[in-house]
Amino acid sequence: MDNILITHDKLWDGAKEILRGSLPGHAFNTWFEPINPIAVTDEELILEVPSQFFFEWIETHYTGLIEKTLCEKLQANLRVKYTVSPDGGSASTDITGAPVIARPRPTHEPPQLNKRYTFTSFIEGNNNQFARAAGTSVAEEPGQPNYNPLVIYGGVGLGKTHLMHAIGNHLHQTKPDLRVICCTSEKFTMDFISAIQKSKTVEFSRKYRSAHVLLIDDIQFFQNKEQTQEQFFHTFNELYQAGRQIVLTADRYPGEMSGLQDRLLSRFKSGLAVDIQPPDFEVRVAILLEKAEQNGLSLPYEIVEFMATHIKNNIRELESTIIRILAHSSLTNREIDMAMVKQAVKDRLGKQFMSELTIEDIIGRVAEATNNREEDLVSASRKKPLVEARQVAIFLCREILGTPLVEIGLHFGGRDHTTILHACRNIKARSKKEPRIRQLVKKLRQELTFPLT
Repeated sequence: MDNILITHDKLWDGAKEILRGSLPGHAFNTWFEPINPIAVTDEELILEVPSQFFFEWIETHYTGLIEKTLCEKLQANLRVKYTVSPDGGSASTDITGAPVIARPRPTHEPPQLNKRYTFTSFIEGNNNQFARAAGTSVAEEPGQPNYNPLVIYGGVGLGKTHLMHAIGNHLHQTKPDLRVICCTSEKFTMDFISAIQKSKTVEFSRKYRSAHVLLIDDIQFFQNKEQTQEQFFHTFNELYQAGRQIVLTADRYPGEMSGLQDRLLSRFKSGLAVDIQPPDFEVRVAILLEKAEQNGLSLPYEIVEFMATHIKNNIRELESTIIRILAHSSLTNREIDMAMVKQAVKDRLGKQFMSELTIEDIIGRVAEATNNREEDLVSASRKKPLVEARQVAIFLCREILGTPLVEIGLHFGGRDHTTILHACRNIKARSKKEPRIRQLVKKLRQELTFPLT
């Protein structure tokens, strides 16, 4: 094939058609659909990928396959080179530093925003409804006194950064004349230290105080950094007095922070503070479905339900588990099934899962497996099938959780420790002699401790 006579678009389209037939659908959609061909020479095909992580993954796992496809199937003996797509308007640069394609620059430097974090991709639920409404209001009309500053607080991985970047992205799209500056508290601190070292504190102040909208992530890391707090205090004051919008995120309500100057805390509390709570089950399911769709995955509902049931407190954990499953599927060339998902969730949670399992969880699962009601398992009834199910539940509470006998007795209708001990010994003995009991205990133990098969 004469490389000069074929465009980079046609060459890549041909390669994609061949790769589509040799890879699982979800792997192709995730790792090849986002790639854009940039140029072709006598020696190289240059491809643009969306991020540095994407480049590292595709370069490590698929470059050989792409080059083999080009050579053997399309008779194009080319090396593949990558360029990472820029966030904003600067020239795209490949990994050697050579410019590949130029783009017009906007009026202001593009803010350091994650383009994937938008209001559209932010899953709303009861846990974050107020915070999202406040964020939307700020994005539509920045600088409102009642919303300035806006402080979004909550635990790790709940969507605070997503919401802050959504505000910035909306403003950057709808009000391009506004100068939006987005950074972490650590970046602000390092910029300040660098300015001191290079005697450029005036330039530093001018940069941050020229913002129409200032977005600072994780302000708790200003704790015990006295000079940085002093600098931020004056930056905050100047922007606030000029009616400029300030949005901050934190891991807790500002009034509960220590190591910050009182006057700074007073400024943080002068506007609106909104919290984001852990998502409930329905929101977790919606998040998983959204993330799966973004990655080109079609997951059965039972798999989504399993993940949403066990990963409860952290949206970031939900996202990373999807990525782990996708990566494992791509590497092993296997379709995604429940066994793979259970392994990924177990790897992600580790011992945390065992700490979250409760006696109530075990009672509920045993009741379901033996067609009994949970309230009957802890009642005084002496019906034989019920007694057996109750003893199995008691045995599993002791074996899996190691719960003290007295505590187990309290959960099972106030039974004394000798009754609990008898139940444990009885089921252990019957498991050795009776296949039915052995299989029931084995099945329940596997389900409660993440079976891999």
